Amino acid sequence: MRIRTLWRTVILGLIALAFSPAQAEEVKLEHDGLTLNAELELAPGSELADGVILMTHGTLAHARMGIMRGLQNVFREYGYNTLAINLGLGIDDRHGMYDCAQTHTHRHTDALDEIGLWLDWLREQGAGRVTLLGHSRGGNQTAWYAAERDMSDVNAVVLIAPMLWDEEYDRKEYKDRYEVELQPLLDRARGLVEDGKSGTLMESVDFLYCENTTVSAGAFLSYYAPDPRRDTAHLVPEIEAPVLVIAGTADTVVPGVEEAMAPLAEADGISLTVIEGADHMFRDLYWYDVAEAVEGFLSAQE
Repeated sequence: MRIRTLWRTVILGLIALAFSPAQAEEVKLEHDGLTLNAELELAPGSELADGVILMTHGTLAHARMGIMRGLQNVFREYGYNTLAINLGLGIDDRHGMYDCAQTHTHRHTDALDEIGLWLDWLREQGAGRVTLLGHSRGGNQTAWYAAERDMSDVNAVVLIAPMLWDEEYDRKEYKDRYEVELQPLLDRARGLVEDGKSGTLMESVDFLYCENTTVSAGAFLSYYAPDPRRDTAHLVPEIEAPVLVIAGTADTVVPGVEEAMAPLAEADGISLTVIEGADHMFRDLYWYDVAEAVEGFLSAQE
């Protein structure tokens, strides 16, 4: 076991040396008065016309977080170009994890607009066929986009440990995490939105991963109001492009992905890969397992 751990450490050290973050190019665009940014990584000898994987991160995270940067490095080794986008979350030129001290005005569905903007940017740059990839909440947002928005020039969708949703489970999880009932807060937020006051701030509220924060009524409703589309398993059958779902057996953040997706994988165009031992972030060498699954899936689409 010690030898295996040492070997993994050596390999990961070599990966870090071979693929430094400095090799990625930051690109930016403007949207609704905000600057959005993303990390563009081209494989050696490749150009955007050869195609690109557009990657969306999870809840309140960012384009340079471990799984995003790790996958970009490994995809580069496999010959794939990638664009890892940084969701704006209402902050100009945002980098790093979202600061819970910030007032939350962003909405779950803002990501759909931003995915579309970056797709348009890729089209303008002459990019070839695009694969949409999302992790965790970004997996749900990617699936939501793929089910309802413009998918021209998109050849495939990859969802890694995508968010699942169940109304009863959602309420229980909120109560267990914060020792507060969700329904009164939903009622308050919904009342404000129905009165045309979606921008009204709700203070000292627990929201996503942030305790005792400030959030607009519209934002709170966007993330917590019952909506089957926040369940990725509900969206996948609506996606016309081929879909690959990747699950890890040690995922405790979004448990049950394999069970939710296995019945769907019996349909044409939907594939499921289960990676033994991988947690929610698919750390270390599991990034290679993800890349191998993606490579096999994309090769089958050619």
